[in-house]
Amino acid sequence: MQVILLEKMPKLGQLGDVVRVKDGYARNFLIPFGKAKRATEKAIAEFNERRAELEKVAAEKLAAAQALGAKLADHTVQLSEKAAVDGRLFGSVTNHNIATALQASGLDVSKAQVRMPNGALKIAGEHVVTVALHPDVVVDVKVLVVGEAA
Repeated sequence: MQVILLEKMPKLGQLGDVVRVKDGYARNFLIPFGKAKRATEKAIAEFNERRAELEKVAAEKLAAAQALGAKLADHTVQLSEKAAVDGRLFGSVTNHNIATALQASGLDVSKAQVRMPNGALKIAGEHVVTVALHPDVVVDVKVLVVGEAA
């Protein structure tokens, strides 16, 4: 299925690109979440009329993400979890825990934006995770996991 992208999508294309994607990806994700529109002649003409408005909205999203990224760059998240004597945690610290801690400190970050390529943190200490606020804005955040005696 061919779709018109209404915003920049990583590994797919830029705003306004007409790309071919699998039908299920378009029907279940791109179109319902407003990230793309089916590429018909009428939709392409409508997009060309609204292009300036969509580019302005995209620029505002990028500016907001860069401002939040500047705040996050110097931020350290401290979490305390029960741990054994050798520093191994009885549970684990996930992207949900990190996003909740960031939201508690007044930063608007969802758990889907917190990227943990090596999986959940299972050892006390200092770790670095990435937060993808926008396809162009990816920030590293320090996470300090403090182990408390059980």
